[in-house]
Amino acid sequence: MNPKMMRLLWSVIETSQTKTLLQLDDASLVQWLLKQTTDRAFLDCRETDSLSNYIQSRLPLIRDIARERQYC
Repeated sequence: MNPKMMRLLWSVIETSQTKTLLQLDDASLVQWLLKQTTDRAFLDCRETDSLSNYIQSRLPLIRDIARERQYC
């Protein structure tokens, strides 16, 4: 996964509503984040798979960040 794609994903996460990040189940959250990211940049199948795997591996971190934002 290249740095540009990673920055784009984290930008999507940072600008997403906390409620969305916390209420979706894992599979739905991965799909939602993939769609939000691919709406902003064209990704081929290989990049989409890589991004999906990356998101899945970072779900606990994504949810922790969302919980922290809830209290700010």
